[in-house]
Amino acid sequence: MDKRKTALVTGGARGIGRAISETLAREGYHVLLNYFRSEEQAKALKAKLEEEGHCITLLRADVASPKDVRDMVAKALLEAGGIDVLVNNAGLAAWGLLTETAEETWDRVLATNLKSGYLLSRAVLPFMIQSGKGSIVNVSSMWGVLGASCEAAYSASKAGLIGLTRALAQEVAPSGIRVNAVSPGVIATDMIAGFTKEELDALVDRTPLSRIGTAEEVASAVAFLVSDKASFITGQVLGVDGGFTCQ
Repeated sequence: MDKRKTALVTGGARGIGRAISETLAREGYHVLLNYFRSEEQAKALKAKLEEEGHCITLLRADVASPKDVRDMVAKALLEAGGIDVLVNNAGLAAWGLLTETAEETWDRVLATNLKSGYLLSRAVLPFMIQSGKGSIVNVSSMWGVLGASCEAAYSASKAGLIGLTRALAQEVAPSGIRVNAVSPGVIATDMIAGFTKEELDALVDRTPLSRIGTAEEVASAVAFLVSDKASFITGQVLGVDGGFTCQ
């Protein structure tokens, strides 16, 4: 059995999740990379990282499905023997006025972004508690802190992740488990690919560091929070937003 630490990363094939998977793999973790629809990207990333000598296991699951999550965690434990780190990264965005947001859209965004954090944490925690250690990082958003016009569902889901982080951190601290969150700002991923230059320029103007962030910068923050360097940090929300929320 491989004794290296293991990290389960949801939505780990694209965007911020891909950068987290790459960063943790290169830091020596056996990465359990979850994907749902991004099979081609997941397989390509696995091949790339294995060529570099890293250990990657692909796990297909809809993180909003209780059955899929149970089956995925069971497979992960069978494959890796344990889960040291859980990164709840899977996310879905939706734009539009609240009055024009279909109930189905609202439910799907909340299920993918927030309920998944509950399902994954609930499935993984018994094994972390048994081992007396572990780290969970929830990937929230600056919109979970500030709220965003025409992104009510997304903002609500990401704000919920922050509440989950702070509550769960207190609940599992006596078991030696840490729970934190990162709150990315404007990051160069597919999520902003459809923005116009004017829209992007406006967001950059509102960012004190005057630029768009990278997925790798968010991944570095996650890697820090799950490392021993952050051993006395729990219940915190680390903003990776160029100062956007400091104003």
